[in-house]
Amino acid sequence: MSASSPNRLLRGTLDVLLLKTLSWGPLHGYAVSRSIRLTSGDDLKVDEGALYPALRRLEGKGYLASYWALTDQQREARFYELTPEGRRQLDLEVTEWNRYVAAMARVLGADGPRLAEES
Repeated sequence: MSASSPNRLLRGTLDVLLLKTLSWGPLHGYAVSRSIRLTSGDDLKVDEGALYPALRRLEGKGYLASYWALTDQQREARFYELTPEGRRQLDLEVTEWNRYVAAMARVLGADGPRLAEES
């Protein structure tokens, strides 16, 4: 994903997208990327150059586990799945993102600046 792309991910977004996608069950890397793209209606695309380092980083943190298995096309691939620690991290990140989205909505929907606390 390039910085000039209209569908670039905000910093920190990729981790929560990966954790959420894998919360539905184990997937190999290409399937994770495809799921994010299709679920977002083609608005979010994750390049391999960002995807695989992020999957390895999340595995290193203990949020994901991986194993080798055959895909539907009978090709060997590394599958990733959420660990219990990963599920806890996903819950924390979803809560944080919901707060962020709500705050952004308040600012973007405001009809002017608030310069003082209202009583």
